[in-house]
Amino acid sequence: MNRDDAKNILLLYRPGPADATDPQVAAALALTQQDAELARWFGEHCARQEILRAKFQQIPVPAGLKEQIISEQAAREKAAVWQRNIPLRVVAATIVASLILAILWLRPQGGDNTLAIYRNRMVGTALRGYAMDLATNNPAQIRAYLELNRAPADYVLPGPLQNVAVTGCAIESWQDAKVSMICFRTGKPLPPGVQNDLWLFVVDRASVKSAPSAGPPQLAKVNRLVTAVWIQGDKLYLLGTEGDAQTIRRLL
Repeated sequence: MNRDDAKNILLLYRPGPADATDPQVAAALALTQQDAELARWFGEHCARQEILRAKFQQIPVPAGLKEQIISEQAAREKAAVWQRNIPLRVVAATIVASLILAILWLRPQGGDNTLAIYRNRMVGTALRGYAMDLATNNPAQIRAYLELNRAPADYVLPGPLQNVAVTGCAIESWQDAKVSMICFRTGKPLPPGVQNDLWLFVVDRASVKSAPSAGPPQLAKVNRLVTAVWIQGDKLYLLGTEGDAQTIRRLL
């Protein structure tokens, strides 16, 4: 299986345990662990699916919809003409769903949800596979690499985080801005093949329109990670790890 084959398979992938049990999907997922470009593409694909899932969950269910569906089903069973119209109704429903999807996806991502979308996308990158652009336990080398590639490199680590071992870094993207992803290992036992269990994302504050103002870190649970978001200078910081609020507070 090559990269293009894997992309064609993973285009139909939706985050969740069921899809991952399919042999072809499992093989394509395994390839994302070996191919950095594929891993980055896959992370963005999964982030888009999470955004779309969240958008659809926000659509209110019209009052009486259940009763309407039951009523229409009964009418179709009593009149053969309704059976002949089913294909047309399916096409109409598909067109309506596509229009809703296009409106939600193409709508400008400003407003209060922008930070949530950024946070979800970065957490998705950490959890669903990525390849470090630079693997090193030397913090100075990480800063030099990020600066050379014009990604945020003048970040300031909280005191406790300075004592956690780094393992490398990667450069992600958000709204045409570069995001510095610094990877850490806390020292807790990890599953085979897993190198990191703590991630810090740094981006220019101006690129996240609904970023909070200066103040204490904002904590939120996203998927399996507990996250903290804060502003320092002109940078927005996002820290994530598995655990609870107390786990991440000890790192700030």
